Amino acid sequence: MPPTEISPQKTVLDPVQRFAIEAALTRYTFALDRQDLTALGDVLTEDAVWKFTITGQDGFGPAQGRTHILDFVREATAEQSDQRRHHLTSILVENVDTRTATVRAYLMLTSNADGSAHLMTTGFFTFTLHNAGDQWRIAELLLDLDSSQ
Repeated sequence: MPPTEISPQKTVLDPVQRFAIEAALTRYTFALDRQDLTALGDVLTEDAVWKFTITGQDGFGPAQGRTHILDFVREATAEQSDQRRHHLTSILVENVDTRTATVRAYLMLTSNADGSAHLMTTGFFTFTLHNAGDQWRIAELLLDLDSSQ
């Protein structure tokens, strides 16, 4: 699949807002890694949508709504015996206004099983976040994984 076209940021972003947007992504990754469904629910909008694709395979989703997403995460993490870490890099915040932001980032997913860390997969995120007044929340998450393992 060809890479998604990236356009240069056309909006000057207040550093405080950029930090708040990146903090929402950090809350998302920490919640996943700690399997903290309460914290994960807090960073999602009520009507959030998740969709995953894996190069050369069928994808997942879309999962629509916070409850459905949390159910999916609960089931997926119940089967995990390792400690996973979601590392976001090359974070590009674009198309920002006072209510909505689009963020693109690379993912490195690592696992620590039996005391040995290794790279599981890499991928590319596109997030759409909405400003809920008190914090930025993830409204849409599209993930294109490079492989399933």
